[in-house]
Amino acid sequence: MTMSAILNRDYPVIMGVCLLSAVVVLLANLVTDILYVIVNPAIEY
Repeated sequence: MTMSAILNRDYPVIMGVCLLSAVVVLLANLVTDILYVIVNPAIEY
């Protein structure tokens, strides 16, 4: 879908894919930080 949007210059779809990718990366980083604190209780924020 992303490749066809790029080839067809469908900018709203491209922006949506970029936004969704950024949100997924941010959520993955947040979950990783939370799990790291749970696994290693010596870490304090």
